[in-house]
Amino acid sequence: MDPPSLFLLLLLMFASTINAYFPAAYCGSTGNFTADSTYQTTLTTILSSISTTNNLSFSYSFFNASAPVSGDSQTLYVFGLCRGDATAEHCRSCLDDIASDARRHCPLQKEALLYTGDCIIRYSNTSFFGTVATKPMYVAGAYVNVSSPDAFDVVMRKLLNSLWAEAASGSSLKKYASRNESAGADLVNMLMQCTPDLTEQQCSDCLGTSIEMIRGCCATLAGGRVMVPSCLILWVTSFHVFDSVSQPLPPPMPPLPIAPSPPPPIPPSHEADVPPSRLGTLALVQELGRISKSLRVVVVAIVSAVLLVNVFVFIFCFMRRRRSDPLKVSSAKEKVKMDERLQFTINEIRAATDSFSEGNKIGEGAFGKVYRGTLENGQSIAVKRLERYSDQGEQHFKNEVTLMGRLQHDNLIKLLGYCLEDGERLLILEFAPNGSLQGFISGMNLDISICRFHFTNNSDKRVSLSWEKRLSIIKGIARGLLYLHEDSCLRIIHRDLKPGNVLLDKNMNPKITDFGMARLFLLDQSRANAAQIEGTS
Repeated sequence: MDPPSLFLLLLLMFASTINAYFPAAYCGSTGNFTADSTYQTTLTTILSSISTTNNLSFSYSFFNASAPVSGDSQTLYVFGLCRGDATAEHCRSCLDDIASDARRHCPLQKEALLYTGDCIIRYSNTSFFGTVATKPMYVAGAYVNVSSPDAFDVVMRKLLNSLWAEAASGSSLKKYASRNESAGADLVNMLMQCTPDLTEQQCSDCLGTSIEMIRGCCATLAGGRVMVPSCLILWVTSFHVFDSVSQPLPPPMPPLPIAPSPPPPIPPSHEADVPPSRLGTLALVQELGRISKSLRVVVVAIVSAVLLVNVFVFIFCFMRRRRSDPLKVSSAKEKVKMDERLQFTINEIRAATDSFSEGNKIGEGAFGKVYRGTLENGQSIAVKRLERYSDQGEQHFKNEVTLMGRLQHDNLIKLLGYCLEDGERLLILEFAPNGSLQGFISGMNLDISICRFHFTNNSDKRVSLSWEKRLSIIKGIARGLLYLHEDSCLRIIHRDLKPGNVLLDKNMNPKITDFGMARLFLLDQSRANAAQIEGTS
């Protein structure tokens, strides 16, 4: 295969990976409008005007409009942002498509926010111009190996720092910066952009929030994106995508007037609709030279063939592995590469747990025992001591260390560190003094006559859990799951969520644990004995 064809193949595979979940729609919860109301008429008119308005703002990669709702005190605000390297025509096309998606995904909501690979659209009955919004956040990554991890890390740090300031200092019409840097044999391309209505400081704050997320979850990934309502960051490795050459800007744009009273709704056109799942792929292909339809057909066929071969290879390797004897696990220090700052010594852990005394044991699971400990600085910790000769424990350890080290949320148990000395495999975790939710449920008494739940601990001390606290626990669990499913850099499905895997801190805030593993109950369905680690992303 010649280099251009290989390049295009890699591009399409990357685009299909990181755009698999587009469009990502978030419908507001502030209120609904009724069908055929003046609010719907105004919204339909503004969104439909994207395809027909000769708006100079498309040349600056954005669209904005506002209009009073006839016969109402409300004003409707609409804003769309395209990638800074998009042409005016492609920006218009992307926003027109996503506007149609918005009307399908959020048909009666007064507020909506939609992300695609190339543009964002947002509307509300409350003005958001000139304010920073960093939620909801969309994060996606491409799990492709880089040739030189150390060089890649240096380049990622350099690009994140330099483009951060450059994008924030952009003009009031375009806050955008992009660059590519070589990292060994790879080429790292990065783009940063803010909505142009932000000040330099607001743009810097927005990008700073996204950069903090990237550093915490995805900085080692070969490609990805972090998108929030007010800014976005994208990066791609191994091929040149973003336009790093500054193009001459069009003449200054006059202020946009308030739209007049809206005419009757214009039916949206569906002739040029592009399926949302293909939007990001087609946009990237157009950027690479407006490749002919016939070549795209050939490339899609090649991609399909490659994917089919990969499926057969995976099945073959999987079946061969099942027939073979279990492999001996090599040194964990060679298999797990973690930040040295997270590593504890075995002497520190033995001192903290009184040499793993029975008095400090607070639990025991399928992969080993859990001990309470206290570090020299007085911090309480939980130490999960994996069984030395458990193959399951080896897999569980590697999975939890890899995933938990990247995931940070108030409703997830935090990984504080690890220890790999003297044959031990230890996870040092945040300590939850109130134990698991299972402990409360198993000690629960129900008084039907007055409809109250009471919980009794081992010392017979009755603790009444108010409805408000119960609702708070439920919401906390839901927020943790939402982060795992939607907002984290890795899409994690827990698959073993139960009261025993929900811990409670000193304020009774829930903390989900054991989210780095999916268990397969192959032989004994009644026991939580995971025979194999299943993919969790």
